[in-house]
Amino acid sequence: MSGQFRSWKELAPPPYDKRTVDPYTRGRVLLMDGIEGNSMLTKHYMTRSIDDDAVKKHLAIVRRAESLQQQTIRSLVPSDETPIETAIGLEQMAVDLTANLAQNEADGYSKQVLDFALVEDYDHLYRFALLYERTEGGDAEQLTRGRTGIGPGRPTAEQHRHPVDEMRPHFDRRDVSLRTMMNHFTIVSAEQEKMLFYKSSISAYEDQLARQLFGEIADVEEQHLSQYEAVGDPDIAPLERLMLMELNEAYNYYSAFLGESDPAIRRLWKEFMGQELEHFRLAAALFEKEEGRSVADAIGDGIIPSLVELQPNIDYVNAVLATQEGLRPYDGEFIPRERLPPDWPSFTFRDAQNEGGSPADEVEKRRPRERVRRPA
Repeated sequence: MSGQFRSWKELAPPPYDKRTVDPYTRGRVLLMDGIEGNSMLTKHYMTRSIDDDAVKKHLAIVRRAESLQQQTIRSLVPSDETPIETAIGLEQMAVDLTANLAQNEADGYSKQVLDFALVEDYDHLYRFALLYERTEGGDAEQLTRGRTGIGPGRPTAEQHRHPVDEMRPHFDRRDVSLRTMMNHFTIVSAEQEKMLFYKSSISAYEDQLARQLFGEIADVEEQHLSQYEAVGDPDIAPLERLMLMELNEAYNYYSAFLGESDPAIRRLWKEFMGQELEHFRLAAALFEKEEGRSVADAIGDGIIPSLVELQPNIDYVNAVLATQEGLRPYDGEFIPRERLPPDWPSFTFRDAQNEGGSPADEVEKRRPRERVRRPA
């Protein structure tokens, strides 16, 4: 582990060039930032709730190494990339990540939850693209390079729901595949990253509409995080969760390494993959010692049959838009909006939030109509 503590100079590698970077290189940087952030926050929470000095020592050492990993990753984002440009990168990543996870998800309900949120993240990409044009005179297509469609999804103004309508039945870890559990940890990390970034970006602009849109979409991302958290098995023991999270980090770094086109960043993904494999080995040993169970009892043969791939998914996304836009959550299920009961809690909740108008609606009213179109 001592070799994982990086020098200050190593924490600041040259950033990518926002004008020439492959959009999926940007997406991997933003995703891995979120993966590391969630891992560290989880370890902090565990430290507050576990009274075992040996476990706390383990958490402290690994958490510090991952903190340095995250600082290195964040240094890859250039200083001239604006918060709106990063938001567009985050939503492009979210759309194609969610599409990839959904297409590789064997658990029917987990896939439905992914598809449902995909329609909303697609709409967020559209709203930030419109804001980018209005506020900074930019064209989102120059950032996404046509890899991801840009157009309206489920309207953001209709995405605001009462907290009880974000509750979802959870899977049983004994009944789902290892890929399902990996999907769960990955999407929770990605949505948490978006929520935290949008909240921190509210103060970055003087323009009131920009501030309001960041706040509005941050609130929807909190909803997404809530529903994804609810889907996960709450009975996973803390040290089993730790081991699974370390496996998820290594899995995502391996996926990023295989998909990366930038040679310097690819080397970084490989280095961090090696570090996370060591974190997994240490967590597995701790799990077996403290829990008295074998690693195989938790992860089976450890084989995950497919990778996390960021790539174009325009046909899949358009198919999901056509079938999912009209669905709404009710009592843990997803039903057509015309079948919602009159006392659906989200009706009153949404009306109250949108009483002064929705920033997402406002940015669309001011849209430049010659740009930002969904590909056919």
